[in-house]
Amino acid sequence: MTRKIIKLSFKAIVNHKMRSLLTMLGIIIGVMAVVILVSITQSAATGITSSISDMGSQQITATLTGEDVSITAESVESLAGGAISGVAPVITASETVRHNSESGSYSVVGVTESYFQVQDVAVQSGRLIVRSDLEWDTYVAVIGTEVAADLFGTWDAVGGTITLGDRNYKVVGVLEEQGSSLVGSEDSRVLIPYSTAQRLTGQKGVSSFYVQAASTSLVDRAINTVESFLLQATRDEEAYTVSNQSEVLDTMDDVTNTMSLLLAGIAAISLLVGGIGIMNIMLVSVTERTREIGIRKAVGAKRKHILLQFLCESCILSVLGGTIGLTLSCGVVAVYSLVAGSSASLNWGIAGAALLFCGVIGVLFGSYPAAKASRLQPIDALHTS
Repeated sequence: MTRKIIKLSFKAIVNHKMRSLLTMLGIIIGVMAVVILVSITQSAATGITSSISDMGSQQITATLTGEDVSITAESVESLAGGAISGVAPVITASETVRHNSESGSYSVVGVTESYFQVQDVAVQSGRLIVRSDLEWDTYVAVIGTEVAADLFGTWDAVGGTITLGDRNYKVVGVLEEQGSSLVGSEDSRVLIPYSTAQRLTGQKGVSSFYVQAASTSLVDRAINTVESFLLQATRDEEAYTVSNQSEVLDTMDDVTNTMSLLLAGIAAISLLVGGIGIMNIMLVSVTERTREIGIRKAVGAKRKHILLQFLCESCILSVLGGTIGLTLSCGVVAVYSLVAGSSASLNWGIAGAALLFCGVIGVLFGSYPAAKASRLQPIDALHTS
C-alpha cells in the first residue's frame, strides 16, 4: 500500500510539472541561500583564522591611538628581556610609490632589523633591512610581491629604484608572498629603515610595535609588561590598545558563529515561505481533486490512505526542492572557488540539516491540506464535483 501511495503521489506531481516546479522554487532558493552563504562565510573565516594562526600565538601587538602620545623606538626596544624575546617598533604611513611611469598608493612601514624576526618575515630575493641601514640612514626598501608586480611587472625588482616623496630608494629585497590579513594585503607593503621613515613622515615616535613572548606560557606576563610600560609612558589607558593573536582568534570565532546563525536564520525564513507556498498549492490541489478523492473513498480507500497520499506529495515536493537546491549550491560554491581563488567548499553538515529541515517543512505544511482532503465524505465530494 505504501508503494502505491508513493506512486500515486509522484504521478500527481508529474501531471502538473510547471505548478510543481514553481511550488518547489521557494524551497530551492531557501536551501541555496542557507548552504551557499554559510559555506562561503565559514570558508572565508577559516582562511582569516589560518592567517592569524600563522602569525603565532606568542605575538602581541601594541598600537598607540592618542594624538599627543609619542614613544621613542629606543624606549620600546628596552622591553626586550625576561618574558619578552623580541620587540619591533614601526612607523606606518600611506604613501604614493612611483617607478618610472607606474605609481600606486601603498602602506609604507619604517622598521628596524628586529621586525623580520618578530614578524617571521623573509625575502624571496635580495636581502632584509639590516642594522647598518638604520645607522647610516640609507634610502633602501624591501617591497611586497604585489608592489613588485604593479611597479616592475615581470622585471626583477631587486636593484631597481622607487620614488617616495622626493627621494629615490633602492630596492634591496622582495618579500615572500604572504596573502591578506585583517588589515589588508601583506604583499602591498614597502618596508624602509625606521630612521629613514622618521624623516619621510615627520613622525618622532612609533605608530605601533610588535612584541614576541618568550613562550606561549609567558604571553600573559608579556602583555602585563607591555601594558604597564604604556600606562607609565602615556598616563592614559585610552591612548593605546594591546592585543594578541589568541584574543583575535576568539573574537573571530564569535563573529563567525554569530554571522553563521544570522545567515542561517534569514535563509530559514525563505524556507518557511517556501513551505507556505507548498501548503497553498496543496490546498488548491485538494479543491481540484475533490472528485478523485470522492471516487477513491467510494471504492474503499480509507481516510488514512488519503491523508498519507497528500502528506507524501507535500514531502516529495519539499525534499525534491531541497535536493535540487543542494545540487545547484554545489555548482555555485565550486564556481565561486574558481573565480575568487578561494578554498570554499560545501558545508555538508549545514547541507544535511537544510535537507532534513525541508522534510520537516513538508510534514508541517502538508498536514493541514492532507487532513482536509481525508475529511471529505464520498457523497459530498462527488456532489461538489
